[in-house]
Amino acid sequence: MTYEDFVIGSTHPFGAHRFTAEEIRRFALAYDPQPFHLDEAAAKASPFGAICASGWHTASVMMGLLTRYFVRTSERARLEGRTVSPLGPSPGFDDLKWLRAVYPGDTIEFTGRVASKRDTESRPAWGLVSVETTGINQKGETVFVITGHVFVAKRHPAA
Repeated sequence: MTYEDFVIGSTHPFGAHRFTAEEIRRFALAYDPQPFHLDEAAAKASPFGAICASGWHTASVMMGLLTRYFVRTSERARLEGRTVSPLGPSPGFDDLKWLRAVYPGDTIEFTGRVASKRDTESRPAWGLVSVETTGINQKGETVFVITGHVFVAKRHPAA
């Protein structure tokens, strides 16, 4: 894929992930050891009412699915003989929202929508693409939203 291939409004299904209690605890022990991620009694007494995933766990699952999606998309483009440009660095993200808790047994489907794209004056061979990603659980509830930005190489860089 190249910068030119990103179409504003297009959607990209990154994939789904089912969260388990064991995985939630393992992530929490390593990165976010809050009682409501680790201990049933503490979680029951918390505003969440039960053990739930760290928001950072949800975000890291989304990033893994997004990365694998773009690897698959790039490989498919290569096999079709299309130009594949590298994705560059990300200058960051906006509007990160954890809207609902993710509990053991929840399956979250992550989908990206190209929200905008623009040429960059400082890097004429690259464009900046912004993708709003949502995570929706099996009940149809939005649990996660983030708008990420990434530099994407152009097929025909401006001279």
